[in-house]
Amino acid sequence: MININTQELIDILDVTPSCQNIMLVGRHGIGKSQILTDYYEKKGMRVVVLFLGQMSDPGDLIGLPVRNGEEGKTDFMPPYWFPTDGKPVVLFLDELNRARPEVLQTIMDLALNRKLAGRSLPEGSRIISAVNDGEEYQLTDLDPALVSRFNVYCFCPTVAEWLLWASRSGIDQRVVDFLGESSVWLDGEEGKGRQADTGLDKTPDRRAWHKVSDIIKDSPSLGAIHGKTIAGIVGVPAAASFMASVAENRIVSGVDVLLDFDRVEPTLAAYRIHQLSQVNEALFRTLESSGIAPSDKAVAASNLKKYISLTSKSQKESMAHFASLFTSGLYPEAVAFIITETPEVYDNMMEYVNQI
Repeated sequence: MININTQELIDILDVTPSCQNIMLVGRHGIGKSQILTDYYEKKGMRVVVLFLGQMSDPGDLIGLPVRNGEEGKTDFMPPYWFPTDGKPVVLFLDELNRARPEVLQTIMDLALNRKLAGRSLPEGSRIISAVNDGEEYQLTDLDPALVSRFNVYCFCPTVAEWLLWASRSGIDQRVVDFLGESSVWLDGEEGKGRQADTGLDKTPDRRAWHKVSDIIKDSPSLGAIHGKTIAGIVGVPAAASFMASVAENRIVSGVDVLLDFDRVEPTLAAYRIHQLSQVNEALFRTLESSGIAPSDKAVAASNLKKYISLTSKSQKESMAHFASLFTSGLYPEAVAFIITETPEVYDNMMEYVNQI
C-alpha cells in the first residue's frame, strides 16, 4: 500500500476523476475528515460525513421505506443527507471497516453504481471512504470486491504539515511549540503500552491536541487543574511532558524572533543546531500562516536578517536546515516574504547552497 501525506492527498484529489472512489487508511484523529472538508468547501462542494460504524441497519443509510400510493410498490424516502437539489456532493464514508456486514452490502451498490435504493447521486459527486488500521480497533473484514471499487492509500500526514495547519488555524502557540519540539507526542507513539490495559487509556492524537488548545487558549498560565484536564485528553505521559515544556519555556518562538529579536538574541546565541532547527521551522510557520501584521513587515524583515547573520556565523548547519525548508515547497508564502522583503537573506542562502 502506498503512503501519502497531506499535500500528496490534495494532489491525488486534483488528478483523480470524480467517478473513481478513494479509500484512506490510517489511525483515528489524524485529520482525514477535516482536511477533506476544508479542501472541498473551498471549491463550493458540500461534504457529507457518514459514520458507518454507528449505523445499525441499511435503513440508516438509504432512508425509510414508504408505500407508493399510485403503484402500490415500496419506495424509500431520501435520507436527510441526500442531495435533492442536483448539486454534486462529496460523500465521506468514515469508519467503513467498522460497519455491519449488511450496511457494507448497501455500500457495494453505492460505490459501483453511485446509487442508493435506485436513487442516483448527482453527476460529479465523489465518494471517499476512511478505514481504521490497527490492532486496537474492533474491525469488520472488507470484501475484496468492495475494496476493488476504491483507489487505496495509506494516509500519513507529516508533522510539519500538521504544525503548519495548526498555526494557520489558531491552535494555541504553546501546543504548537511543544509538538514542534517533541513531535513524538503528536500521534501518541510514545504513550503506547505504558499504562494498565483497561481499554480506556488515553493516548495523544491530532484531534486531542486541538481539544487541548481549546481548553488553554484563554489561560495565560497553566496550573495543576490544567494538567489533570489535559491528561484526560492526551494521557498522563503526554500531559506531563507538555506541562513540563510549558513551564520551562525552552524554545524561542518565531514571533519573538521576528518582532523582538534583541530580547531573545542572547538565548538564540546559546542554542545548538537541534534547537535552531526548531526555531527555523517556527519562523517558516509564522511567515506562512500570516502571523506577522502588514505594519510589522519592516521590523520582521530587519530581525530576520539579524537572525540569519547570527546563526550563519555560529551554527552553519542552521543555514543548511533553513535552506532545506526554503526549498521544501511547504511554505510558499514564507518563501515569497524572504525573496521580496529580505533579498539579502535569499542571496546569502543561495551563496551558501552553491558552496556546498
